[in-house]
Amino acid sequence: MTVAKRTWWKDGVVYQIYPASYKDSNGDGMGDIPGIISKLDYIKDLGIDIVWLSPMYDSPQHDMGYDISNYEAVYPPYGTVADMEILVESCHSRGMRLILDLVVNHTSDEHEWFKESRSSKDNPKRDWYIWRPAKYSTDGTRMPPNNWRSFFSGSAWEWDENTQEYYLHLFATQQPDLNWENEETRRAIHKSAMEFWLQKGVDGFRVDTVNMYSKGTEMPDAPIIDPGVFEQPAPGLFCNGPRMHEFLREMNTEVLSKYDTMTVGELPHTPDPKHVLRYVGSGDKQLDMVFQFDIVDLGGGKTHKYEYEGYQLSEMKAVVEKWQNFHHGSDGWTTAFCENHDQGRSVSRFANDAPEWRERSAKMLAMMLCATTGTLFVYQGQEIGMINAPKDWPIEDYKDIESINYYNSVAKRTNNDPKALAHVMKSIQILGRDHARLPMQWDSTPYAGFTSKKDGAWMRTHDLYKKINVESQVNDPTSVLSFWKKMLKVRKEYKDIFIHGVFEGFDMDKQDTFVFKKIFGKDSAIVALNFTDKEQVFNRPHVEGKLQLLVSNVEGIEGTEEKLMPYEGRIYLAQ
Repeated sequence: MTVAKRTWWKDGVVYQIYPASYKDSNGDGMGDIPGIISKLDYIKDLGIDIVWLSPMYDSPQHDMGYDISNYEAVYPPYGTVADMEILVESCHSRGMRLILDLVVNHTSDEHEWFKESRSSKDNPKRDWYIWRPAKYSTDGTRMPPNNWRSFFSGSAWEWDENTQEYYLHLFATQQPDLNWENEETRRAIHKSAMEFWLQKGVDGFRVDTVNMYSKGTEMPDAPIIDPGVFEQPAPGLFCNGPRMHEFLREMNTEVLSKYDTMTVGELPHTPDPKHVLRYVGSGDKQLDMVFQFDIVDLGGGKTHKYEYEGYQLSEMKAVVEKWQNFHHGSDGWTTAFCENHDQGRSVSRFANDAPEWRERSAKMLAMMLCATTGTLFVYQGQEIGMINAPKDWPIEDYKDIESINYYNSVAKRTNNDPKALAHVMKSIQILGRDHARLPMQWDSTPYAGFTSKKDGAWMRTHDLYKKINVESQVNDPTSVLSFWKKMLKVRKEYKDIFIHGVFEGFDMDKQDTFVFKKIFGKDSAIVALNFTDKEQVFNRPHVEGKLQLLVSNVEGIEGTEEKLMPYEGRIYLAQ
């Protein structure tokens, strides 16, 4: 197989922005596009090449903009299409590129397409969404077409009284799924959601739920793995459907091939590397790369992610190893990340956010990420070591529909059982999507400098914003922010090894340290990371030549130590 050529989106570093929470420019408590524009020099100085903007489209905001009512308009509190045009130009003038979120598995129920679709069974757009008649039990009770569970709890089907049928929604009831089996629907998606923005200079897309468009037509019941309820998780039935690859090839042929773009797909529930390679092989023109979620799914429950079960370091190491080399010898590509808008903060999840270890932990994770092969994605606030909300925040301080719906469903199912609700709350404190959505912490002024609104931002600001913020770190050479800048420079200086190198792990069963080698031709590097709050023995792997210390997150290490301090990380170059 031909190995893919290098291109700008492989060597580039991507910075994800969640518009509601980045920077409020007009004092209404909500982040906006002009606020983002005001921080582009900061982003550029960090070492970023590509900005990924989460959904900024017009939306009723039931799912924070992933319920789009108009692909060709901007959510008014965020700004206007003209503001977006300025953002595109402002990124390009700084040598950065801009990609948007492409959310085309579903729309909002307030999108004009769906309003027409639900108006009558004979409307021309009726078949643009997925409608099915009811089933009936032996006693005559009306039932959904199948037992699929929505990602946001409850049935994935909603009854429409007007037309007396159910429509499918894999997410919120206000997010009806588009029918990709309809060619006219696909053409409209291409034109409205993609061409409109590509013609304005956007450089590509992060593609939401990219393996869910093809669901087949039979839609059978899912196996019962949660006997306590009717609705069952069904990703195996609606992910990677029979026409999925065909739809993506068509998207490239009809739209993306006309532009110099990058695409990164959100590809959950696809554990087989051979199947993932079908999506990302450059010869087959589907996607440039995908997010494989094994690393951010660590510890999630089997019946629901908010039934947290925990994990061991060896499991994380196995995940990293699996997706570091899955494309080796092929024309595919991979990604490196451990945070996004749907996850808890990586310092809190994978290291230690206690005051004495937070900064060192954040630097250690930066080392791991910057030394791994693939396109690197950094999430806003990750570069200053932002952490999860404090554990004493009640459920009332959380905003996310996924967390709230699941908490309420457990409350209802267990009659408010304190033990069950405490476990759900503990899980949300670790995995909740809201942790990544807290306002960006710019300085120590009220509400972290995110907003000038007197009564605060749209969401509660983190309690520790006076200690963790950009202003306190930007001129401190020992800060997490300065360390990220350093690591991004190191990654680019030695890009052959770190971005394109082959991964080799050592002692992968050990539960306290993670040691791996990166190899490119005759060049190599050793990365040693201590994931505990105790000193650990460091058994140096044998390499040809002498090891020279390149980076450490602990001052004063000479490169001869046989022990790693708590949460210490080191990178050596083989000379």
